[in-house]
Amino acid sequence: MELRHLRYFVAVAEELHFTRAAERLGIKQPPLSLQIRQLEQEIGTALFHRLTRGVELTEAGTLLLDDAHRILDQVERTKTSIQTRARGETGRIHVGFAGATYFQPLVPDIIRSYRETYPGVVLSPEQSNTPHLIAGLLSGAIDVAFVRPPLSDGEGLAVQPLVEEHMRIVLPAAHPRADSRSMPLSALAQETLILFPRTIGPGLHDSIIASCQRAGFSPALGQDAPQISSIVYLVAAGFGVSIVPQSIEQIHAEGVTYLRIDGDEPRAPIGLAYRKEEHSMAVRNFVALARRSAHL
Repeated sequence: MELRHLRYFVAVAEELHFTRAAERLGIKQPPLSLQIRQLEQEIGTALFHRLTRGVELTEAGTLLLDDAHRILDQVERTKTSIQTRARGETGRIHVGFAGATYFQPLVPDIIRSYRETYPGVVLSPEQSNTPHLIAGLLSGAIDVAFVRPPLSDGEGLAVQPLVEEHMRIVLPAAHPRADSRSMPLSALAQETLILFPRTIGPGLHDSIIASCQRAGFSPALGQDAPQISSIVYLVAAGFGVSIVPQSIEQIHAEGVTYLRIDGDEPRAPIGLAYRKEEHSMAVRNFVALARRSAHL
């Protein structure tokens, strides 16, 4: 028994007339009659009572009609499910966010746009640091990750550049320069600099240190902040000053002020990391949408 036999049978059972069923199916009546006879022979019983002006279902035919509808409906659902998955319209993507990248407006914009475009795909977020997310990408636990390039161990991975953020100096509110709108990095030469551990964001950490050195000094590093977003609170508590991505200004903590950097400043790049040999169409759609968003 093949699916076409069931489709032919359903057409005849619904039309109760071979000629009308053949017209509906777009085939000639004799081949249709032959297919139905073959189906009856395979099942071992008659499915229709042949009348002068049409047919009517036998008891066996009525039973088969119910099952045929269920089988054909399931086939169509399966076909649709496979097609939507192949187009990347269903499934699940594990998305990583590193180093307070979610504060950069482009990142939530990409997430929002993807969810609107592919509502059938579930996004599972994970916040961590860049090295941990890179390990997750390599192991398959993470599908895409918003990271702070460059990557120290990214063999087999690609990074789509998204944005390069300006940086801001963070001062405690009681600092003599707190009322300024901007200041050069060289003005921080005698200050204690609060940063995050290099292990959780080596690219951005090294960029900040290198910018200070270009400004003529090697910064005196103080207390490590557990993550970028917590730096602001250490500055407010008087542990020192810091340099953070511009989007961190969204943290409106009491006791701190943000200043623009005069002259040479470090940048805080954000990229989308993914596996080069990615086969999931849902993930590939995510990368493509992020690439388009970065170029708007």
